[in-house]
Parts: sequence; C-alpha cells; structure tokens
Amino acid sequence: MRPNPRSARPRPGSLERPLNARIYRGAWIVVLIPVLIVAFSVARQEPLAVPSLTSTFDPGAVVSAITSPDGFAATYRDRSPGAANSGTLRNWISEQFAALGFDAKVDQFDAQVPGIGKVGLSNISATVRGRSATEIVVLAHRDNSGEPGGGVNDNASGTAAMLELARPYQNLPDFVSPPVPAHTLVFLSTDGGAFGAIGAARFARRHSVEHRIAAVIVLDSIAGSGRPRVLFNSDTTSLPSPVFISTANQILGEQPGAVITHPSPLHQLFDLAFPFSLYEQAPFIARGIPAVTLTTAGDRYPNPLTDTAAALTDKTNRTARAHLAQIGRTSEQLLAALDQGAPEPHVSEASYIYLGGRFVHGWAIQLLLIATLIPALVTIVDLFARCRRRQIAFWPALRSLARRLGFWFSLLVLFWLFAAVGFWPRGSGRPLSPDSLAATSLPVAALVGFAFLTFGAWLISRDRLLPRRETSPEQELAGYAGALLVVACASLAVAWFNSYALLFLLPPLHAWIWLPQMRRYRPWSSLALLVAGLLGPLLIFLELAVRLHLGLSVFWYVTTLAAVGYLKLPFLIVATLLAAAAAQLAALSVGRYAPYPAPSERPQKILPRRVAHRAELLSQHWSEARAAHQPRGD
Repeated sequence: MRPNPRSARPRPGSLERPLNARIYRGAWIVVLIPVLIVAFSVARQEPLAVPSLTSTFDPGAVVSAITSPDGFAATYRDRSPGAANSGTLRNWISEQFAALGFDAKVDQFDAQVPGIGKVGLSNISATVRGRSATEIVVLAHRDNSGEPGGGVNDNASGTAAMLELARPYQNLPDFVSPPVPAHTLVFLSTDGGAFGAIGAARFARRHSVEHRIAAVIVLDSIAGSGRPRVLFNSDTTSLPSPVFISTANQILGEQPGAVITHPSPLHQLFDLAFPFSLYEQAPFIARGIPAVTLTTAGDRYPNPLTDTAAALTDKTNRTARAHLAQIGRTSEQLLAALDQGAPEPHVSEASYIYLGGRFVHGWAIQLLLIATLIPALVTIVDLFARCRRRQIAFWPALRSLARRLGFWFSLLVLFWLFAAVGFWPRGSGRPLSPDSLAATSLPVAALVGFAFLTFGAWLISRDRLLPRRETSPEQELAGYAGALLVVACASLAVAWFNSYALLFLLPPLHAWIWLPQMRRYRPWSSLALLVAGLLGPLLIFLELAVRLHLGLSVFWYVTTLAAVGYLKLPFLIVATLLAAAAAQLAALSVGRYAPYPAPSERPQKILPRRVAHRAELLSQHWSEARAAHQPRGD
C-alpha cells in the first residue's frame, strides 16, 4: 500500500520545509552567554550620606495652605492653561515668593496645548544663592486639568510643599541668619505640567544653557492614597545615576510608617523600550540633568473629578496626610543630602533596571536582546541561500512588497498632511494628558475623510496585487522571504536606534520565520502564527492601555502622540515597514498573494479609466433596467 503523499513529512530543504530548524536551534547557544552576563552584572550602589538635621517641614501648614477657605486650591479651582484667573494665579505665586524675601523671576511664553490651543504660560522661580553656582531645583507644577474637583492632590499639594521647603531659606530682616546652602537652590513653579510637562521642558531646554543644574526634585501629587514612590523614567533611555535613585528610595523608606513601592523590572524595561512619562522629571533627564519625581499617584494623574479636599480634611482618613508628611520630609532630607560636599549625581550614558537596592546594568540587557536576534537572522539568511540555490526569482516578490510599502508610506504622508492642515491635534511634542480634550474626543469628520482617502489609496495599490493566475510554490516562498527580509531589516534598525525596543520586534521575527513551513497545514494555523507575531507590536498599546486606564481609546491616544510629534520619524518608519511586511504575510496566509505582474499580465487601461468605464456600464445597465420596467403606452 502506497503512503499518502500529503501525510508524508517533507524532507528538510524542500519547498514544503525550506527552513533549517537545526541552524535555528543551534544559534540559541549564543544567547546563553548574554544570559550569564546579565546574571553577573547585578550590582549594588551605596547611597549618599544623609546629614542629621532637625526637620522644619510642617505638614499641618501645608494642609492649611491647601484646604483653608482662602487657600490655594479653594481660591484657584480652575488652574488650567489659559484660564481666566491665570494672571491672578501667577501674581499669587510671585507674592508667596516675595513674602519669603525672594525676587520672583517670571518666564512668560506661548505654547500649543493639545485640546486647548495656543495659550500663554509662565514659569515662576525664586533663587537662593549658595556658595556654588551649580543649582539644585525643587519643582512643582501649579496647573490642573480645570475639572471642578480643584486639583487638591494634583498639584496643590506639590506647590504648597515646594513653598514650605523654601521657607527655611527666607531672606527677611527679622529672620535671623538663614542657612547658606552649598549649592544655589532654585524653587520653581511650572505651568502646563498637567498637559505634558510643557513648562518643565521649556525650563530644562532654556535654563540649562546658561546654568549648570546638579539635580532636580519634582513634587507631584504627594497627598494621595497610593503608596509613595520615586519615578526616574525619561523621554530617552538615559537615566540618572543609580546613587541618586538609591538615596531617594532609602530616605523615603526610612520615614515613619512609610510603605513605598517602585516600578517593577518589566515596567522599567517597557519604559526603556518605549520611553514615555507624563511627569516632569522626564524632560530634564532627557537633557542630561539628574531628576526624580516624588509622588503617590500612578502612571496616570489622579481622577480630577474626585481630587478634592475631602481626603485631607477628613480626620478618619489619615493616609493622605501621612503620605504628604513622608514625601515632604523625604524631599527635605534629599535636598540636604544633595547639597552636601558629596560627589554630585549624574545622568548615566547607559541605563539600568532598578531592583530595590540593586541594579542590573542596561548594557547587559541590551546585549541579551541583540543576541536574541541571531537565531532568527541566521535562519533568514539560510532561507535566502536555499532560494538562491533553487534559482528562485525574487524580483517580482520584492516589487509586490514595494507596492505595499508604497501604500503604507502614502498613508504616513497623508497623516502628516492632515496634521499640517490642523485636522489632528496640535501640540508641543510632549505626552498628552489622558484627560485632555485632544485625547478624549475624536475628530469624526477628519477620520472619515482619512478613511475615504485610505480606501482610494488601497484601490490603487490593490490593482497590481490581485492574483491573476495560480501562484507557484516557488513564488510563494519568494514572497515569504521578501517579507521576512523587511522584518529583519526593521529589527536591525531598531537595534541601532534603541535596542530595548527589540522587545516589540522579537515576537514577530521569531514567529513569522516559521510561516513558510506552515503552508502545508490548514490556513487557520498560519493566521494564528501571524497573530502571535503581532502581539509584540501590540504590546505597546496593551501596556499603555493598562497603565493609563485607556481601554480601546489607546489606539487614538497613540495616534495623537504621533500627531503632536512625540513619536519621532524612526519609530513611524519602522512601524510602516512592519505593517507592509505583515500585509504581505497575511496575503500569503489566506492564499491571496500574487507576485508583481509582468507587463503582459497588466490591464491595458489604468485604474481610473477602468473605474470610470465600469461606472458608465453600471449606469447604462441601470437605465436599461428602468426603461424595461416602465409601462408602454398604447
């Protein structure tokens, strides 16, 4: 009895099994070396010495300044950019500095705030001259989202605490011998903090040109119910020196009754792969200035509708008041530790993963991620070599892929045109607040127009991609090889720009290389493998949706990040390359792939003429049908 040829397992190297599984498995041995390097790269960093001092931070005075009838939050409930009382609020902050004997410096500027428009903003600073011109900045943004809650925690708490930290250095005649710090201290009230750290980004960009900043302490939402924590993620993969982070966490953990938390290693790895933060330390670190944020909030700011004075005034709930006291005294001691003669913290060129007292060097993690590319890349190279030995023609497959690339790049250009015209939200290139109007409202008319033009571009691209005859196994294999080549090139580009972002490219690379060998199975198996690879890039959306509580609106949120310019051109180009490769692999998986047609196989008329001719035929047919159904006269 002869065996069923379909049930027989094809031999390795045949068209049905073109991949060399032995090479793939053997290449994983190379990955074992970086794994060992990561294990042995764990290090401990000793924190700065914290001087013993009598605390002058008064939590009761901070609470009173926030919640009293004439306090900050009650008087200025709407502190959103461009609010009617913006000028009065600016004068109030200046008066608070003047009451301490400081000369307030006001930096007024215009900024494009997504969802609001072009408005006037202002940063207000007070400087305490020290023995050194090198500065330490204590920062808190004073604005809120404008919701009726008043922003007691976000960020009246941080503003009042910043003013309380400035009180011991007051320069008044009746204040006997104020301390002279070793460094120059700058107390800064920023604007636009709740809308992407706009004021902090401006201060970091302009002030650091003429002044050397040793460190920045950011106070943001310090009177919430969440556990106190130290944030140190950035707009880039650069991070502050581990000594800075270790010192801040140690001081915070030593506060009476403090139960602190810090981002998980996976969370930190995602922050390095997709640098993103709503908090104000990020633009400073991106410019090489060490900065941390002390907060009780999560990755998203507190709910503005429930951010009221009740949590601080309710005597039965002491959690928020305790957290305010813990973070206030932590910032006081951290400021003193940074001001001593110890070596100043710096931004490390490399990065790391903080494990609570220990650190994993970032270069070891990058080496591991890059090494994980090797098995897939070696397998793809071997696949091309096998195809060359079989003299399989790649040019039609590459032209088909180029057609798909043209479609996706045309959408990218169309997206930029819509942004230039103003159909998408405009902004200053900073992360948007999830509560802003730009992130919560969809421009329906613009989206419909974009979808209509996308459909037209798809029709034009589809004209050369329709199957006109049966595709041979050799042509299908060439199609797979071309798409995998693009994914490999995108992975190498990502490894060059930000090797941490390989976290999103490794799943499609290692899953999709097996698609050529899935052709002999049922179509759903190929589609399942295709979807499994897409889970890597979709991890960006999933992580942001969970962290920022966005749900399905995360897709529009990421779109707005691209529209305001936060997502840079390399990211968008890699996404376009990956989309084109995935489209070709999807066509192969469902049996709708065709190589680029030869001149003899192409229609004689161009697409617009064929569409017009078909519309004319339909109109003529409709007229004849109506005439046939009309009653004839006698």
